Amino acid sequence: MQTEAELREIVREPSQGIWDKDIARIDEHARTIIAHSPFVLLATANPDGTCDVSPRGDPAGSVLVLDDHRLAIADRPGNHRLDSLRNVLHHPGVGLLFLVPGMNETLRVNGRGTLVSEAPFFDDLTVQGKRPRLALLVEVEELYMHCSKAFLRSSLWSPETWPDRGALPTLGRIAKDHLGLKDVSAEVIDEGLALDAETNRY
Repeated sequence: MQTEAELREIVREPSQGIWDKDIARIDEHARTIIAHSPFVLLATANPDGTCDVSPRGDPAGSVLVLDDHRLAIADRPGNHRLDSLRNVLHHPGVGLLFLVPGMNETLRVNGRGTLVSEAPFFDDLTVQGKRPRLALLVEVEELYMHCSKAFLRSSLWSPETWPDRGALPTLGRIAKDHLGLKDVSAEVIDEGLALDAETNRY
């Protein structure tokens, strides 16, 4: 398949209301959802089109709505790869997907990202006494709700559908195998990762 016309032979055009749901601004409903969301997915791409999606988590209400067209997300300590932030430097287009636990609908935001190392709102991004060194400022160009079908199909919020955690490998086991580490056990890696997650999250 090479063209949109070929695609539309399989999937019909949506109703006009589906196109019109994009309000391109942060209204009162979007503000409420953002205020209750502790988890947002950040999508970016570098100039050659390579894409990246990064999870961002903070206490609900930590993403700041600055006005009807701008929001700010703190950058917290991570693995120092800076995949998302490096992408924004070269290609400012970003996509955000806000999740609220137990809510099957999601809020989608697309816009232009800018990195800032200081601004008056940085004090408001402080969590557990830790002020971020960087923040992502997003100028909203598209904003709309996404329906519940994906969450209903996946039963994501239904604990009875969740796999037994013991059936899945730990991150230490995965890291040991992926990196070919022979002189350290998965258990020791897991202990180090758990300590870092507990002491270096902000």
